Amino acid sequence: MSAVGGHTARRKQPFRRLDKPWARPRGVAEVLERWRADGTWRNVVWSHCLGAHEASIVSMPPTLASGVARALQQRGICELYSHQGRAFERASNGKHVVVATPTASGKSLCYNLPILQALASDPTATALYLFPTKALSRDQEEALRAVVRDADLKVGAITYDGDTPNDARRVARQRAGVLLTNPDMLHAGIMPHHTGWARLFSNLKYVVVDELHTYRGVFGSHLANVMRRLLRIARFHGSSPTFVFASATIGNPREHASRICGEPVELIEENGAPTGSRQVVVYNPPVVNAELGIRQSYIKTAVRLTQDLVRAGVPTLVFGNSRNGVEVMLKYLRDRLARDQIDPSAIHAYRGGYLPETRRRIEAALRAGEIRCVVATNALELGIDIGALDAVVCAGYPGTMAGLWQRFGRAGRRRDLSLAVLVSSSNPVDQYMARHPRQLISAPIEHARIDPDNIEILIQHLKCAAFELPFEPEDVYGDVPSDALGEALDYLADNGVVHPTSTAAGSIYHWASDSYPANNVSLRSASWDNFVIIELEGNRTIAEMDWRSTHTMLHEQAIYQHEGGQYQVERLDFDNHKAFVRRVKPDYYTTAMTHSKVTVLEQDQGATIDLGEVPLDAGLGEVSVVEKVVGYKKIKFHTHENVGYGEVHLPEMQKHTTAFWLTFPEDFVQSQPEPRAVVVDALRGLSKAMHVVGAVGLMIDPRDLGRTLGSCNEDEASPVATKSLYGAPPSKGKGPGFDPTIFLYDSVAGGIGLASRLFEEREELLRRARHLIESCECDEGCPGCIGPDASGDDEPEAARKRLVLGLLDAVGVSATH
Repeated sequence: MSAVGGHTARRKQPFRRLDKPWARPRGVAEVLERWRADGTWRNVVWSHCLGAHEASIVSMPPTLASGVARALQQRGICELYSHQGRAFERASNGKHVVVATPTASGKSLCYNLPILQALASDPTATALYLFPTKALSRDQEEALRAVVRDADLKVGAITYDGDTPNDARRVARQRAGVLLTNPDMLHAGIMPHHTGWARLFSNLKYVVVDELHTYRGVFGSHLANVMRRLLRIARFHGSSPTFVFASATIGNPREHASRICGEPVELIEENGAPTGSRQVVVYNPPVVNAELGIRQSYIKTAVRLTQDLVRAGVPTLVFGNSRNGVEVMLKYLRDRLARDQIDPSAIHAYRGGYLPETRRRIEAALRAGEIRCVVATNALELGIDIGALDAVVCAGYPGTMAGLWQRFGRAGRRRDLSLAVLVSSSNPVDQYMARHPRQLISAPIEHARIDPDNIEILIQHLKCAAFELPFEPEDVYGDVPSDALGEALDYLADNGVVHPTSTAAGSIYHWASDSYPANNVSLRSASWDNFVIIELEGNRTIAEMDWRSTHTMLHEQAIYQHEGGQYQVERLDFDNHKAFVRRVKPDYYTTAMTHSKVTVLEQDQGATIDLGEVPLDAGLGEVSVVEKVVGYKKIKFHTHENVGYGEVHLPEMQKHTTAFWLTFPEDFVQSQPEPRAVVVDALRGLSKAMHVVGAVGLMIDPRDLGRTLGSCNEDEASPVATKSLYGAPPSKGKGPGFDPTIFLYDSVAGGIGLASRLFEEREELLRRARHLIESCECDEGCPGCIGPDASGDDEPEAARKRLVLGLLDAVGVSATH
């Protein structure tokens, strides 16, 4: 694929194989043969080969402007893939379209081509590109500028974000034909000042929303309201833009795109791009402790498999699920491959938190083929152009099928055999996938879910919309019904935010407050107030960190890992958002311990689960979740031994969200023959199984669903009980008790409807949890079902797994097969 995503007659090889002894091209096939011969293959629980796919080609549109056609020909693009041709035809005819084809299928040309044609036909036309990250904007800007220049189009393509200098911002307002930005900047920096952007909005022909699949949950709900405001402003300036969406594979692309823009959207999902055959392998590390069900480290396993690939000259991308995991794997790979005289600079990490210049340097080196192996977080799931890769290794299941295939799609950009490996961790969802690996190709892809009419989000954006333009009697706000819009505006008027003026046609609502509403609305659930990381020697800024991650990665005495190096946090200036670090060479890294407390604020619904002798109370409502980092562990490099602890003193993190809860009566707990601590710990194990089957059943990332065990009544929490709310074992029957309550809550502040769906399926949830526990091959509970024993009880008769099943028997829960 070219820089603009088309079919090329001659393809560059960005990952060119360097002329060094270690880089002789032996390829994926030889590595697979070696794994079969040396015993590695015995831990492969599933292997499947996806066949090659031939290209479906169509001719260039005869109406295409000669300058645009010439610019594409210079890049070797003489024909289009079939999905690119269909996208050009429909978008050029003013149809809203969503292109949902796999990674590296040339989706960028699907929106670039109709826009280049529009700019060639009408030099005053404008287009707005929205990307979820700054890196994507910069990546597309570079490619688009080159094509615009070679097509002799007299328009500019400019990125407008927080890194844009003031001079460039003025040029963007006055002369940009194509404006590339992100939803946050559009929301807070452009639309509130739309009169200064009259040229853009009055000539707006196209709006591009790339990486549509990333806009889900609260972020997607906010974006849908931003689009409602955008269309309102466009109508005011006399334009009616066409939307072009680009998405990786999700289960509901047409529905999702339509909810984002509020209008019908046509779907293009038949992929015309060629792909080579791809070998998909699921590797489950061997069990090293059968009693506890603990497996060999998936981090070290992923490193070992990647080492084999890099030695064989296979350009490889390794995905980790956390920043710490990525940096640990980077260090291990550099240490191991140094023995083969492989330059450490040939192996790089790519993750959030790197400074813009660091990210661009790594991206340029990737495209130039100077890097042999990349270790990345989900930052590289998005469509940043990093050239050709032959193998992808996922260290752990990313949480969703869509995310996994987005990662796997990074390999196989050529027609040769490529390799996609999933290395399962001991995490329950990973083990579920290892036991049911055929789901990787048979299970439905997750749906992207949003709720743009969530009352809290809607009211926030109505304030922003009223600030931008008064609401006229016949005004519309997306697809919000007129009576609902009127009620919401009257509510704002009652609170003095807008001022209604009566006219013969109806009321006009004017903004009546001194505040700037967009400043108080964050589109993302996490704060954008990043902390900067400053190296004490040289007093230079080396990276940045978001507010949430700072608590776990930048507390004092933490080992912060950056580009394979280790830095100790000497001081955290929390008020001024600065962390001061010093370069060190420790033999360990740190990982934070976080405890959660849930408090019920208001119960919206209640029900009784009456399946046996003991009825259980179930509830759904608003809760407060307080998370606190209480300490950290020191983990020795390579052996992963725990070599020490430390305390952390940082403020609590609080959010309001929605939760489903299930309460077990204290009388029932006390009636069990086992000590109370053992019974409560068994319920904690049940909560883990419920979390697993809940995440799988909802088809969500497990991190979107939080869980804890506590009390649903704050006044019942004695000092002992309160301790248990933070995750420590409760008293062994001594002191006042409480009704143990399992909480499953939406991790995103405000909630996105997960808890309500669990409440509706509460009985089925328990049955599926029982089936998961019964079908697990362990004897006493393992990380793949209910987790290891945390009760602290050393009595031999405390058989945890049998106890959990016994508790489920007592409340009448049978398995669902």
